[in-house]
Amino acid sequence: MTLNDCLHYAVNNQPALKQSYIDEKIARATNRINLSGWFPQVGLNANYQHYFQLPTSFIPNTQNPGGPKVPVKTGLYNTLLPQFGATQTVFNNDVLFAVNAAPLYLKGARQNTELTKIDLVTNVSKAFYDVLLTQAQIQVLAEDTERLGKNLRDAYSQYVAGIVDKVDYKRASISLNNSVAQLKNTSENVQVKYAVLKQQMGYPPEKGLTVVYDTAQMMQEIGMDTTEAMNYEKRVEYSALQNSIQIQHLTTNYYATGFLPSLSAFYNYIPEFENDQFSDMFSKAYPYSLFGITLSLPIFQGFKRVENIRKSRLQEQRLDWDMVDLKHGINTEYEQAKANYKNNLTDFRTMQENVRTAREVYDVIRLQYREGIKQYLEVITAEADLRTSEINYLNALYQLLQAKIDLQKAMGNIPTNI
Repeated sequence: MTLNDCLHYAVNNQPALKQSYIDEKIARATNRINLSGWFPQVGLNANYQHYFQLPTSFIPNTQNPGGPKVPVKTGLYNTLLPQFGATQTVFNNDVLFAVNAAPLYLKGARQNTELTKIDLVTNVSKAFYDVLLTQAQIQVLAEDTERLGKNLRDAYSQYVAGIVDKVDYKRASISLNNSVAQLKNTSENVQVKYAVLKQQMGYPPEKGLTVVYDTAQMMQEIGMDTTEAMNYEKRVEYSALQNSIQIQHLTTNYYATGFLPSLSAFYNYIPEFENDQFSDMFSKAYPYSLFGITLSLPIFQGFKRVENIRKSRLQEQRLDWDMVDLKHGINTEYEQAKANYKNNLTDFRTMQENVRTAREVYDVIRLQYREGIKQYLEVITAEADLRTSEINYLNALYQLLQAKIDLQKAMGNIPTNI
């Protein structure tokens, strides 16, 4: 896989990003739940009553109007009251807040997804370059082992010919053994690097993975314009905090409008069924219906609404200071990332030159040793300098690519449209 292949795979399979997409769906569902209060609320209730003894009422005695009232059993033994009701909110502070806040909550969920994408691209890219670095180190150490093998054979041939003593041969053997051990350790370490890359991609651990990269293209990608001015609005964290400030401002308005009354309309229809005999319960209905308007105005709640307003305004002030702190943090991150990139670029160019010089020195000294001009100790030193220069060059290249990613992230330029 190339780097783009790894990023495409990660976008489609990385668990954290999948969870962010689910969070967006949850935000949409939550908004629909909160907005459901604007729709008519329709319900059906039923109440059945059976009297073992009918209630008693007292009515005037028609035969003796001035005398005591007469007790009379009233009602029927069986009563069923089905009630179909509908309520429509005309004005309510809660649903008004839900309407205004719904797009902001969804926007916040999308911003969280964008932040997850930025982290995904950053982490996968760094893990990818780390694998490439380790593979390049293996190649350098393999070449070093091959050179030391040739040196060992040359030293042994000169020892057999009696030109040098066995010290040069022994030194060559020690250097070769050390190089072989370092090559083996690095070869084992590359599997760990691959495991990290798979984890960042969401790639199955049991499946094989091999990364490829065009070295010439990599060299072209290390450059970056460091004169571009910092723009806070490119950072998703800045936009997300602005969104939080807007939500908190709506919350303050919500508490402020809590002094307004709630208004709703309702309609009820009750087809009443009554009969002394349960079997004849539904033989006849006595329906009635009604329409009304409900006005609810809480007058005093122990200063709860006033304190909620005060608390929300204090939270707005805190978010304003969060914005100030965020700007300072972004600026520091940008300056540090830019300085790291420039320093690593300088180190990289220096290491490039060191590799060319060390290779040239090694080739000359090795040739002089074969001619008997130089001692083998100088060959060992030159070979160690070459190996160290090549390893330092690879480390400088990786650190430069990593610094470029950090600078892009600090400037808000990490590409997420993959």
